[in-house]
Amino acid sequence: MTFDPLSAESFSGVLPRRKTRQVMIGGVPVGRDAPVAVQSMCDTDTRDVPATVKQIHEMESAGCEIARVAVPDVEAAEAIAQIRPQINIPLVADIHFDWRLALLAAKKGADKLRINPGNIGGKSKIAEVVACAKDHGLPIRVGVNQGSIEKDLLDKYGGNNPDSLVESALRNAEILAELDFHDVVLSLKSSNPAEAIAAYRSVSQKCDYPLHLGVTEAGPVKTGSLKSAVALGTLLAEGIGDTIRVSLTGPKSEELEACWGILQALGLRRRGPELVSCPSCGRIEIDLMSLVEEVQSTLRQIKSPLKVAVMGCVVNGPGEARDADWGIFGGKGVYLLTRKGEIVERFTDREAAKAALTRALLEADGRVIS
Repeated sequence: MTFDPLSAESFSGVLPRRKTRQVMIGGVPVGRDAPVAVQSMCDTDTRDVPATVKQIHEMESAGCEIARVAVPDVEAAEAIAQIRPQINIPLVADIHFDWRLALLAAKKGADKLRINPGNIGGKSKIAEVVACAKDHGLPIRVGVNQGSIEKDLLDKYGGNNPDSLVESALRNAEILAELDFHDVVLSLKSSNPAEAIAAYRSVSQKCDYPLHLGVTEAGPVKTGSLKSAVALGTLLAEGIGDTIRVSLTGPKSEELEACWGILQALGLRRRGPELVSCPSCGRIEIDLMSLVEEVQSTLRQIKSPLKVAVMGCVVNGPGEARDADWGIFGGKGVYLLTRKGEIVERFTDREAAKAALTRALLEADGRVIS
């Protein structure tokens, strides 16, 4: 029987992963059986070393595992030598057009180069970049998007679409393969989630390079997160994708929260607590929304990957969230504190129930409160 990751009959709780070759980005493995890695990109001026280092530290605290910086000129490339020793996660240099910047970034300590071989220069220049990457043990991400597709492919396929994205990515990867360079990651980004899904599905059948997933120019936090969740969630559920970035016009913390939210929703990775709560209905007899907000505030103190449920119905609540580590369910003047679906304690006072849940969560997180 052919495995269908979306069928109930074949679902085991663990999503399958496309088998890819593995590359190392600094100390972070990408591809094969490695966990899907979370990336983001600085919006600071790379030449401003203190600001860039500060933002990378903030990104790391929010769950970023690979950071990328723009390298538009020599000064930005030189700054990598000062940035890299001050951070704990791998640093990717984003290069366009000037092959010499790729050489300089590699020599100054970048852990990976993001280029498009088609716009970096002629074959002799690409060969120098490849030789430098080999000397420093650096992988290269071939990043194509709707703005970088070659004119002949636009003409061939009638514009920007999944077919032109895929052929552009494979064409540029082949340039590196001809130079016997195979530590390659591919990305094929579109601002249209449906096109991104189609492009990544197609390229995943044509090569075994690890894939970096993203919807480019996704937009503001709310709509951009939704677009990204649709595209990245669909692909990851099919086993496609080795690293991800959610590209938002907003704070980096929002990008990273969305990345981890997608991975956690699919059960691929867990970071910090997860809150599940019912949407409410006519049976609700408590102020559910305020209770959810109060529990969510408590969870901001928690680092452990706990699953917490807040339900407003004692009829269905415990059964609907029986896999939660801890839960609180209210109705008809009674609040139930549960652990793994089993009732631990009953309360008639909301504040007492909430205090008991807070105490249980902090203790589960390795802390004790008086």
